[in-house]
Amino acid sequence: MRIRVSAAVVTGALAVSALAVPAAQAAPGDDPVKLSNIKVNGGKDVVVGTTAKKTFTVTFTASHSSNVYPDANISVWRGSNVDAPAGIETPTEWSTGADACKETSATTSTCKATFVLDPYFLGNADAATWKTDVLVQANEGNSQVESTNIKSWRLQRLSKLSTNASPEPIKKGKTLTVTGALTRANWDTEKYAGYSSQSVKLQYQKRGSTAWSTVKTVKSDGRGNLKTTVKATADGSFRYSFAGTSTTPAVNSGADYVDVR
Repeated sequence: MRIRVSAAVVTGALAVSALAVPAAQAAPGDDPVKLSNIKVNGGKDVVVGTTAKKTFTVTFTASHSSNVYPDANISVWRGSNVDAPAGIETPTEWSTGADACKETSATTSTCKATFVLDPYFLGNADAATWKTDVLVQANEGNSQVESTNIKSWRLQRLSKLSTNASPEPIKKGKTLTVTGALTRANWDTEKYAGYSSQSVKLQYQKRGSTAWSTVKTVKSDGRGNLKTTVKATADGSFRYSFAGTSTTPAVNSGADYVDVR
């Protein structure tokens, strides 16, 4: 049975404890249950801030000549021990997977489990690669599919980025100072904190253009602050752009327009 390590809220049609049970073997002549189009959060990383709960889904298609039971066992976890998932609370009763799968044809069903993550119960260590377990059984015969880590996905800490160019307005050829800050959710403190020692691009968009060009790359300091200087050449906007890391998503700051005279 799975236990809660660093709990968050989970809702929807799903179950977990049965995944620790050895899979039944298909009888001779039985065709296997097949799974396809498996997605977590629509194929995107799951990103969580400091206060708002995050809802995401695990979806897939299951097929068999007799179709599959509506009940399915779907769970998410991280770490090396399948019996101790971190960062999320999951049901412990077999029956909580009721009606996870809905028939779309005589041989095919679409399956879905909905999870809700509450950042209050997360720690920074939970920003990592997570795993997805699935158990689905055919309507007839002994055929079933049980997969540990059928799909991996990333849980990330929401990032924020700001830009301020000054002075404004400025004379052509003068030095412009562009400051900013890169921060991300700190689940240990429930606040945003500076993301230090990260490479961030300073980009420029000339007035009338839709394209952004990289002027230089700036490294964030110990508090996530950014600061650099450029020569003012023409009216246009500046922004900082962060490419992201495995634990933190990419983000662009808002644009700061500079009037050059």
